Amino acid sequence: MVKLQNENGSITIASEVFTILTGDAATNCFGVKGMTVRSMTDGLVYLLKKEYMGKGVHITYNDDNSIIIDLHIAVDQGVNIPAICESIIDRVHYQVTKGTGVQIRQINIFIDSMLLG
Repeated sequence: MVKLQNENGSITIASEVFTILTGDAATNCFGVKGMTVRSMTDGLVYLLKKEYMGKGVHITYNDDNSIIIDLHIAVDQGVNIPAICESIIDRVHYQVTKGTGVQIRQINIFIDSMLLG
């Protein structure tokens, strides 16, 4: 969680807020099939349903109230991966910063799978 102070009091933002904003921003980018998660038991990568997309996002909290976002995604086969990643980073940064006011130190994207269109 992130706790922000202002002249009127304090605001605490739960992890779920960051994961929902991040998952929504990423999955609405062209070429992204969805969020993924790697199974601990068999090591396979699974595409998550919309309601579980937060499991494909990991948030790391820093002492200065900034965050680091790790995204695990599946993309369409044949897409330009650097272009898709740049688009995701821009959109996630904008939506999370706009929605929470929290500074993002870094966004890391892990492409776990490439699926046929």
